[in-house]
Amino acid sequence: MGEEVLRKRALAAEPPAEPGEFFKPDLIELISIDPTIKTDIRYATENNFMGIRLYDQPRAFLQREAAAALVMANSKFSKYGYGLIVYDAYRPWYVTKMFYDATPDHQKDFVANPSQGSRHNRGGAVDVGLYELKTGKTLDMGSGYDEFSIRAHPDYPGGTSEQRELRDKLRVIMEGEGFKVFHNEWWHFDYRKWKKYPIMNLRFEEI
Repeated sequence: MGEEVLRKRALAAEPPAEPGEFFKPDLIELISIDPTIKTDIRYATENNFMGIRLYDQPRAFLQREAAAALVMANSKFSKYGYGLIVYDAYRPWYVTKMFYDATPDHQKDFVANPSQGSRHNRGGAVDVGLYELKTGKTLDMGSGYDEFSIRAHPDYPGGTSEQRELRDKLRVIMEGEGFKVFHNEWWHFDYRKWKKYPIMNLRFEEI
């Protein structure tokens, strides 16, 4: 399926209807509350597993409470000479549908099913790595971001001792601030209240 057909189909689709009551969305841009959090928004470039530009703007938003928790985590990393780098945060639902429709069946475990929505669609999930404050260099965590392999698992026993130590540190500090690592992606963290927010389909320029 071509890129334009994929995008057109996703934009024409409707997010799933959800029963129940949810918190009112309160998305905030991360750099507005902590400019030391770096961003490398891969889906605003062609440097991602899809190989196409999916976002019009390289921006990162989270629900306000989750964003505040991320800032707290970032301050703890600074004691070790590290800072957080964000690869993705809030994601419009139509992009999740594009991911799913374009992903082969044997790799669909790595992408969210649009019929249920993604935690990213709720503004309750964030994809992060670490960088060195002194040099600005992104640290090697043992696999690439969005790599579809067992090397992406948080508890992957391979790689170097330094890579495993960095993953463990990332996990411990993030989970200490109310996030939970995803079972097959060391970079993906869900905020504890992600279920409280509705699935959203706003483009960044609409926020």
